[in-house]
Amino acid sequence: MKRVTVIGAGSWGTALAMVLADNHHDVRIWGRRAKQIEEINTKHSNNQYLPGISLPEQIRAYEKMEEALEGTEVVVLVVPTKAIRTTIQQMVEKLQSKVTIIHASKGIEPGSHKRISEMIEEEMYNSSFLEHVVVLSGPSHAEEVSRRQPTTVTVSSHSEQASKYTQDLFFNQHFRVYTNPDLIGVEIGGALKNIIALVCGLTEGLKLGDNSTAAIMTRGLTEIARIGMKLGANPMTFAGLSGLGDLIVTCTSVHSRNFRAGLMLGRGKTLEDVLNEMGMVVEGVRTTQAAYELATKLQVDMPITTALYRVLFEHVRPQDAADELMGRVKKHEVEDLPVDLIKSTFKED
Repeated sequence: MKRVTVIGAGSWGTALAMVLADNHHDVRIWGRRAKQIEEINTKHSNNQYLPGISLPEQIRAYEKMEEALEGTEVVVLVVPTKAIRTTIQQMVEKLQSKVTIIHASKGIEPGSHKRISEMIEEEMYNSSFLEHVVVLSGPSHAEEVSRRQPTTVTVSSHSEQASKYTQDLFFNQHFRVYTNPDLIGVEIGGALKNIIALVCGLTEGLKLGDNSTAAIMTRGLTEIARIGMKLGANPMTFAGLSGLGDLIVTCTSVHSRNFRAGLMLGRGKTLEDVLNEMGMVVEGVRTTQAAYELATKLQVDMPITTALYRVLFEHVRPQDAADELMGRVKKHEVEDLPVDLIKSTFKED
């Protein structure tokens, strides 16, 4: 049994706390709102984020971070990307011993273009309390995990030992955990699939049909792999759980915030109205900005991401962006292959 502190009492943080409690760990969860903390401790529920779900009674919630972190061995970090740095800065002041940090957030930071593991390491560079950083990612809606429906995820770290440690921590009959040594690929796949989910929602909102959705998902995966490989990722990672798996579930499910946000945009609502109505963080919006900046910097062609960026931040009409995507110059589907290999594939007429 390990003492584990989950930082972030939203739907995903709460669902992961349930997995850990099912595995008989000493689980603490930290949140900012006193009423929510009281509800978790007295009613064993978190109805704002997981309505109708009964939480294991051994999960204890805390409003004071120092109490939640007291004696902990593992921190599971589940906060929005924009809150990563400030949350880590708070944690460093409260920690008393070394911890392994497992992050289950998905995004890239605009401006710096850092992945979340890089942000954590940067903020804890001068701290003696960081043991390892691990990422947990994959197709995993909190609503289904909290109902103990079969789910598979992957974990990755620079340390093989830390990956296996995390696998053991979470693995049970409902929650299957794989390991993957490709930290860059796992983080990039998990972050960028939110962009493609937003576009799939837009496509649905515009009533462009199933063919269009399939095209966006397929070519979207190409964009994710293209920039991931440029950053040093293993291309095979994007055929796995944190790539294709996460893309499918986020682009097709009613549980997906990013898909729902795109759907509302496609039906004519403004970005401001969508975010206000959602009431929760839509990571794909911020990640679109970061990915667009990074693709421009690295000179990586990402037409779907660019089209969404123009819709979100340059006020281009979604239908106009769709028309521009379809009207681009003709290309080979497997355009990253050497030209000579492509030519040798086709017979002369």
